Amino acid sequence: MIDVKEILAKAIKAGSSDIHINVGMPPVMRINTDLVLLDLPEISDEDAGNLVLQMVGEAKFKVFLEKRDLDFSTMIDDGSRFRVNAHFQKESIAIAFRTISNQIPDIEDLHLPEVAKELTDLPRGLVLVTGHTGSGKSTSLAAMIGVINRKYKKRIITLEDPVEYLLENKSCMIEQREMGSDCTSFASGLRHALRQDPDIILVGEMRDLETTSSTITAAETGHLVFSTLHTVNASQTVERIIDIYPASQQNQIRAMLSNTLQAVISQTLFRRVDRPGMVPCVEILLCTSAVRNCIRENRVYEIPNIIETSRRLGMQSMDHSIQQMYMDGFLDRDEAIIRSSNPGKMEKLLPLKPESVLQNA
Repeated sequence: MIDVKEILAKAIKAGSSDIHINVGMPPVMRINTDLVLLDLPEISDEDAGNLVLQMVGEAKFKVFLEKRDLDFSTMIDDGSRFRVNAHFQKESIAIAFRTISNQIPDIEDLHLPEVAKELTDLPRGLVLVTGHTGSGKSTSLAAMIGVINRKYKKRIITLEDPVEYLLENKSCMIEQREMGSDCTSFASGLRHALRQDPDIILVGEMRDLETTSSTITAAETGHLVFSTLHTVNASQTVERIIDIYPASQQNQIRAMLSNTLQAVISQTLFRRVDRPGMVPCVEILLCTSAVRNCIRENRVYEIPNIIETSRRLGMQSMDHSIQQMYMDGFLDRDEAIIRSSNPGKMEKLLPLKPESVLQNA
């Protein structure tokens, strides 16, 4: 029988960020965006079922067979942890693992803008970290919570599906609640969290109307709330939140959001060229009075222009971040151009060699 711990140990040794199990082929690792086959036999239907059973036990396995999807976390003997989704495809079991670092990184090591650190000083309001799946949202949030945990004496409650980074009590008192085992849903956890004396609440994802509404309410009642969305930029984030509400409530939510939203950090990962690994490029929206007016008056289309003209306040567009990260020697020029919003303009802005190389020449 194939041992799930053997698969995961091999993947960790290879430096994998993700591991995928599909019937009819060997396990597959993702290493710095590339998919690589593990040197193991093909997975059978029986193997796939046994791998899930090894991780969750018989009771949860029965729930999985009934619901056809299951999110959970697992750990191997060396302490390495993984976020896991078991699901069905073509009537066979498939599994996706995401490696969770045991070490909460410093914001500086993630190369996030300084303003991300400054947002941890906010007394209240809503801070969103957005991006596509695998863009490092959870890592950025963990790093921000880490700053608070070292600097302030606060009570922090996190609601996660599943718990990813294990946060130790340092200056802060931290409770981490996992969906399914500690509470039934984000919305339920949020309702009860408001009666548990939190200063700061972290909501793993604003994934539906009930969770979104509860998250905004928590921010309205004077708490500092962090959460994530699967959106690629700040203006899309605002539109997504508003559009999740019925049309009859959208004017009301615009007013609420304009009062509670403090910042949106939208990020995407790029392959590093200076050494193996990934690095984020980041768009930053800070909710100035001009931004709040745009949200309230349904002029969200003006937000990109406000970001572009407000760099002195700490805002930055994704293209500006891409340009800066290239000039600092982190990015490949062709990838920087292709993944910008205006490749023609970006090609003219980027010299053939980044500034860091030119300075050392």
